Parts: sequence; structure tokens; C-alpha cells
Amino acid sequence: MTNLQQELAAAVAAAEEAGEILLAHYRARERLTVTSKRAGDFVSEADVAAEAHLRARLLGGWPGDGWLGEETGAAAGGRRWVVDPLDGTTNFLRGLPHWCVSIGLEVAGRPVLGVVHDPLRGETFATAPGGGITLNGRTVGPAGTDAMREALFGTGIPFGGMAHIAAHAADIARLMPHCAGVRRMGAAALDLAYVAAGRLDGFWERRLQLWDIGAGLALMAAAGVQVEGWTPDEDPWATGTVVAAVPALFDTFAGVLRDG
Repeated sequence: MTNLQQELAAAVAAAEEAGEILLAHYRARERLTVTSKRAGDFVSEADVAAEAHLRARLLGGWPGDGWLGEETGAAAGGRRWVVDPLDGTTNFLRGLPHWCVSIGLEVAGRPVLGVVHDPLRGETFATAPGGGITLNGRTVGPAGTDAMREALFGTGIPFGGMAHIAAHAADIARLMPHCAGVRRMGAAALDLAYVAAGRLDGFWERRLQLWDIGAGLALMAAAGVQVEGWTPDEDPWATGTVVAAVPALFDTFAGVLRDG
């Protein structure tokens, strides 16, 4: 196999296996034990079980690699797997059908491999260097939208006591008059995959965690989506703040958001 293709195949398999674990819990979610990290930020037995499987599967294959998982934290190594076993936990617990498994691989400080798996829809978005973007093995790519009035964007609205709630509300007020709509679906990893695959034309959110964006940044880079932080020189991988859109819209989209 070519460079990282073996890892990509293993990540796809691991994500789909974790998806089966999550589906079993989803069907019995009323019986799950759930705890809260803070207001609006939940963790359940499903998250923990899926991450345990992913960690065993991926580090079992590459024991010298590092790890960063939402539920199990960090472990030092060479390359680093960056994993959210269940992005969209609140949706999952409430029976809303929009949640996923997200697996990224960081090499030399950059996310280079990405897999986002949606168990309920049976959809797996994947990429590795030189491989383009695939959805269930079929090549896909970003939308060709070139007019803001036709553009559909995704975002994540901050919750609980997050300090940037007011700033984000102001972003939405500035953007809405210029576009066809904004969607807040509750799973950033899927939103980023949707931008890479043409279902959304762009996405923005402040202060995400690396496990939220690891796979998505790799997917968007491979798709040719333009990605910056809140300023052009800000690195999303360093800060978690993402401003992304198809190239034809990026300057206008980013300009509207930053005009605050």
C-alpha cells in the first residue's frame, strides 16, 4: 500500500466497528449512565466503550504512536491519533440522528489523515495524502457554489458558560443577510466532512478541541477547501478556531465574519 494507506484502511475499519458499538448503545440509550463535564457537555458509557475499542485497535497496530482522545486524554508517542469516539453526544442521547466517529492522524504537527463515520446513515468520509476525498469509497469533493446568496454554512453555537456566546451571536447576525442559510446541527466533525463533500459551502466556530477538528481539517485540506483561523495568520490546529469555505466564497465569507 502507498504511504498511510494501511493506516487509512485500519482507521476506516476501526471507525465502522466503533459505530456498531455506538448503535447498540443508541438503541438502548434510555438505560445509559450519563455524567456531565459541564453544562451541556455530556459523556456516557457509549463514548467510553467506543474510545476503548478505537484505542486498542489503532495503538495495537501502531504501538509507537501517540494518542489524544476526548475521553482518555493524551499519551506520548511519535505520530498522534486524534480521536473523538462520539461527536454529537447530546444529539445521540436525545435521539437526534446526527452524530459520528471522528479519527485523525497527526504527523509532524499537522493532521494528514481523516475518517468521519456516520453509523446511522452508513456513511464514511475518508482521506489520506494523495488520495482525495471519498464517501463510502466514491470520490466526492466540495460544492461549486460561487454566490453568497446561494451559500449554506454550518456552525456550532457555544453553550453553557462559554465566554464567546455573544460574539458568535453577532457573527450570525452579520452573516445571515448575505447567505441562503446557516445550520447548527451539533457535530462539528460531520459539519467539516460536509464542507469537504459539498453538502455545506463553509463552516466557522471558535475554540473547538483538536478531537473535534482533526479528521475534518485533513478532509478539507484534501478537498481544496480554504481554511484559516479568525485571522489569516492564525493556525486552526493551534487554537481550535476554524473559518473555512470553498475558495470562490472564502474572502467574502471571512470578511463578513471578521467585520466585528
